[in-house]
Amino acid sequence: MSSTLFSNRNLSLMAVGIAINMTGGQLVSLLNLPFLFLDSVGSLIVALLAGPWAALATGLTTNLLWGLISGPIAAAFAPVAGVIGLVAGICAQRGGFQSLPKVLLSALAITIALTLVAAPIRGYLFGGATGSGTDLVVAYLTAVSDSLLQSVAITVVGANLVDKTLSALLAWQLVRRLPKRTRQQFPDAAAVE
Repeated sequence: MSSTLFSNRNLSLMAVGIAINMTGGQLVSLLNLPFLFLDSVGSLIVALLAGPWAALATGLTTNLLWGLISGPIAAAFAPVAGVIGLVAGICAQRGGFQSLPKVLLSALAITIALTLVAAPIRGYLFGGATGSGTDLVVAYLTAVSDSLLQSVAITVVGANLVDKTLSALLAWQLVRRLPKRTRQQFPDAAAVE
């Protein structure tokens, strides 16, 4: 695993994935788009081409670098970004990106997994507020339900289901359009139809 994971080809792909993640996230931030992040498209591309461990490393590294550049909130969510890559890679290995229905199911699996990690971080570490467009929804749900963690989890699922579905579809389409010989250069590439 480690020889393949740290090959020059995979490391280059991971660097490109990090750049795609940061570009997508910054674009959404600049445009103030609510309920979208687009900060994991690069990790999903890496998951499809290089497998779950490379995608996990891509997600973690993205958020740790972002934390150095923009502040500690991004770094605190590095485990979430790692889980997104890991689960996407596992889904890809199991054929989760071979058809539209499978991509949609993979996006759902990614959303459920990341919620298990993100909700406690957002709820306990940040009191539900991270400065994102979903803070108002968390505040409203907390006011009507009196459960911060439940409010955060509902909000995380809602926002990320939209975002991860769009991100998974983008990554799937981008990888599908790569020349077959390019995909074949990655020994851990998943079957993408």
